[in-house]
Amino acid sequence: MPDCHRLVGALLGSVRTAGEAIMAIHGDEVGLRAKPDGSPVTLADEAAEKILLAGLADVAPDIPVISEENADSHKRAPPDLFFLVDPLDGTREFLRADGSGAFTVNIGLILHGAPIMGLIFAPAHNRMFTGIVGANGGAAEWDGDSARSIAVREIPESGALAVASRSHRDDATNNWLDARHITQTVAIGSSLKFCLLASGEADVYPRFGPTMEWDTAAGDAILRAAGGRVEVPDGGDYPYGKPGYRNGPFIAYGAAF
Repeated sequence: MPDCHRLVGALLGSVRTAGEAIMAIHGDEVGLRAKPDGSPVTLADEAAEKILLAGLADVAPDIPVISEENADSHKRAPPDLFFLVDPLDGTREFLRADGSGAFTVNIGLILHGAPIMGLIFAPAHNRMFTGIVGANGGAAEWDGDSARSIAVREIPESGALAVASRSHRDDATNNWLDARHITQTVAIGSSLKFCLLASGEADVYPRFGPTMEWDTAAGDAILRAAGGRVEVPDGGDYPYGKPGYRNGPFIAYGAAF
């Protein structure tokens, strides 16, 4: 079992530096181009990945890394222990002109198919979240070098607040919400959706559209560490290390429904 507390402390600096590199490019010449699958990639994605991979190689050289921007790593069979890295989650949000800042830097750690540690930094909002699952773990939001514990909330009397994808909301999501009479929603991009649940600012995140494991691993770990859970829509565990590191539908819960 890796020392997740040591890893979180050692990786905070790299994650912040990656976020600073993204913000230095944000609003400037971003070098936008399309990857072979048609999704966008920018100079910011590449700059952040370089920083994160160097940081991971320094603090955990023996743990394999599956990173969004390293296509060769996607061909690797999932080992028992590995990192999932998304250097810029929410590239479409990064490219928006409205300044919402709903993009993040993500590092998740997977052990035996389950997320056990996550770091997420939203550089435009200067919000850093971490989570360690299991005994002596917990979730936190950081202010510089100081951390405060965060946890999911009970559903308020006014009803559950759902978070949904800003760029990928679909009929299946709307139908799921309608069936549960959930009328309050907020649209936001990237893994910030998990963080809002983990910090008690929202209650549920249904996702039926496509995602990849590096999109969700860090947020999944933080949410679980905060007392929430992620399941397949019919209930049951949501595993990692799936073929192609491709996710199916899931529901992330802040508290029991």
